[in-house]
Amino acid sequence: MSRLALDHAGWLEPGPGVRRAPSPNFDARPDDAPPFLLVMHNISLPPGVFGGPEVVDFFQNQLDYSSHPWLERLRDMRVSAHFLVRRNGEIVQLVSTDARAWHAGVSQFEGRERCNDFSIGIEVEGTDTTPYTDDQYLAIARLSRALRERYPLRAVRGHEHIAPGRKTDPGPAFDWVRFGQQAGWSSHLLPPAE
Repeated sequence: MSRLALDHAGWLEPGPGVRRAPSPNFDARPDDAPPFLLVMHNISLPPGVFGGPEVVDFFQNQLDYSSHPWLERLRDMRVSAHFLVRRNGEIVQLVSTDARAWHAGVSQFEGRERCNDFSIGIEVEGTDTTPYTDDQYLAIARLSRALRERYPLRAVRGHEHIAPGRKTDPGPAFDWVRFGQQAGWSSHLLPPAE
């Protein structure tokens, strides 16, 4: 499988299994500080439904709220992430990694608030309790390696770790040990084992 690489503007180079779907929901990082934290999330819209256009539409502010009653609660929300990794391993980039995506919300890491300022967010299509796919683990490992070549990433956490009590993703179904081994992250850079 080919190596992933970011271009000069923070976008993955085109290739098999990579596509762009730019979101308008981003702004500049403060002081152009490079990100040092990778944040893992999960998402499915409607909950537990995979493969449809809803997640990308949501991040692009084009979601058809009438397509499912649950979606109405998302109206007027403006959020994004840098990447979405589909169940089949496709990587969809929504925001340049040089920009601040709106994925973490109220959050804290190592005593510092506003994790969006210094992180890169990856949404993995799934739920807290649905096992993630082999293709997804492979894709996020490849993506993680490309990001670490470009940025001084020194930790990876789940949304649940930076917003405890408010968020639960990527949840107990996410295998941190497997991710760490496949992506080449030392265990001390991963969330502490519970």
